[in-house]
Amino acid sequence: MHIAKKGVTLHIPHQNPEMTTTHRYALIGRQLSHSFSQTYFSEKFASERLEDYSYDLLETEDLSDLRKVVEEQKLDGFNVTIPYKVEILPLLDEIDAIAQKIGAVNTVKVSNHCGHIYLKGYNTDAPAFAETLRPLLKPHHRSALILGTGGAAQAVAFGLEQLGIDHLFVSRNPHSIKHIDYSTAYTEAAEHTIIINATPVGMFPNCSTSPWERPDLLTPQHICYDLVYNPSPTRFMQEAAQRGATVQDGLTMLHRQANLSMEIWLARDSYMQ
Repeated sequence: MHIAKKGVTLHIPHQNPEMTTTHRYALIGRQLSHSFSQTYFSEKFASERLEDYSYDLLETEDLSDLRKVVEEQKLDGFNVTIPYKVEILPLLDEIDAIAQKIGAVNTVKVSNHCGHIYLKGYNTDAPAFAETLRPLLKPHHRSALILGTGGAAQAVAFGLEQLGIDHLFVSRNPHSIKHIDYSTAYTEAAEHTIIINATPVGMFPNCSTSPWERPDLLTPQHICYDLVYNPSPTRFMQEAAQRGATVQDGLTMLHRQANLSMEIWLARDSYMQ
């Protein structure tokens, strides 16, 4: 069921009419047809017998009515995805120290302070990425190329720093000493044996595209990690695997960051508070 209201489209799963939902969560982004989040959270809530919990998809063209949407939808928390992980920062009342360092938020906890909505932002992408990359690492994996410079790329960079791995951002319009263009990246590929796609290039429905145009430079020494998880494998992953590289899609990371989001929303202890 889709409900359109003032630029916001809600994708709401069919529910038992006798069930009253008292804890509501959602994913906020621009184009969400590719997202598996609703299915994952709905199954997670069911497995933990949280029968009065729901998770919706909220598509919006901008964040100008964010607080109004949160209030009207009675959200207890929400995730943020492309392209709002950085744009949302000035709209929050408080930002967790780690999210502040990263400069991007993907999880927001909603609370009530003196009758007013209070929004606190966190970043669960960074720890989820680090945890899922760590098992793939070998001694020669000491430096990485991050394709993209947005909120997801910033979380990846923080995760790499936590693992002691140096990195460069690859951008079509580089604007700092840590940013290089793609032609330079191709010359650096032999030295940077981890390549992470933190852009939406290759995401459904544009499945035939790849952010990396020189698969011939990839080797069995490389890890090619694509944050895209729909489709899987992506073209980037397929071409990397053909050359013997270790490949990883973003689904495991998605699940881990979702679980960390739940820990924040439900005030569990294992996430950084």
